Amino acid sequence: MTEFERVIGYEYKNPSYLQEALTHSSYVNGRSSSNERLEFLGDSVLSVVVSRYLFESLDVPEGKLTKIRSRLVCEDSLYEFAKKIDLGSNIKLGKGEENTGGRDRRSILADAFEALIASIYLDGGLECAREFIMKFIPSVEVLKSGKLVMGDYKTVLQEIIQQNPEEHIVYKISDEQGAAHNKVFTANVLLNGQVIGTGCGKSKKEAEQAAAKEALGLMGYETN
Repeated sequence: MTEFERVIGYEYKNPSYLQEALTHSSYVNGRSSSNERLEFLGDSVLSVVVSRYLFESLDVPEGKLTKIRSRLVCEDSLYEFAKKIDLGSNIKLGKGEENTGGRDRRSILADAFEALIASIYLDGGLECAREFIMKFIPSVEVLKSGKLVMGDYKTVLQEIIQQNPEEHIVYKISDEQGAAHNKVFTANVLLNGQVIGTGCGKSKKEAEQAAAKEALGLMGYETN
């Protein structure tokens, strides 16, 4: 078993599935298959597993189920899942993507996570894929609490603040460091001029999302 297999908690019978899942299209150049087809399959497997879990666990209308599912399987959530297993360090990238921060790019990590799901599904079946997926999905108690926040933290924070028309939030970049191709930004989110959250990221958008996530956590919301 490789170190990455230990991290994800699954040992492959056919390791070629894993290698394909970890191969970005920028790396291929005729050498092997990229993970794009696996990404397509993984998206469907993820949707089926999460949909069934929500259907069996929550007695709420279809619209509410759809909203919860969309937050669980959106790009931002998959990016957070991928970071938990350090997926970016294991992806094979072309030099161009490597040099422009591809290992931490949301779209690349989210797509690779879906490809990883598909690789486990093809190698071990739906139950193995389900067991892997459920490691990242919040418990029924958290889902029922109404305090779960996943995905677009800025939008959720804005929706909460807008319940009080006299209050408003703004984001300010307070610092940026590093070379032009590898900057790290620090952002603050301010409520009526007071800092309520701070976050860092490889882009201004990512730093603002991190700041909103911290603010929501301090407000008592469960953040992924």
